[in-house]
Amino acid sequence: MKANDTGVKTVLENMEVIVASEGGALEFISLEDSQLIVKYIKGVNEECPECVPDHEMVQMLMENSLTIYAPHVSSVEIR
Repeated sequence: MKANDTGVKTVLENMEVIVASEGGALEFISLEDSQLIVKYIKGVNEECPECVPDHEMVQMLMENSLTIYAPHVSSVEIR
């Protein structure tokens, strides 16, 4: 991860813990003009497929966290 912004880095690290628990991963792509772009590789949990967050859930959680840790980021794009 190459996010130099402390607040963004905190959010990404916290989200990485959440998605990694279900076998997923996040990859920082860029932070430009107050837009954060992240690649989300969705994990697999055959015993509990509904436990794996979808792209929309990851985006919502990140947007909520960013309002606290990095309010200068106005949008998140999950790829």
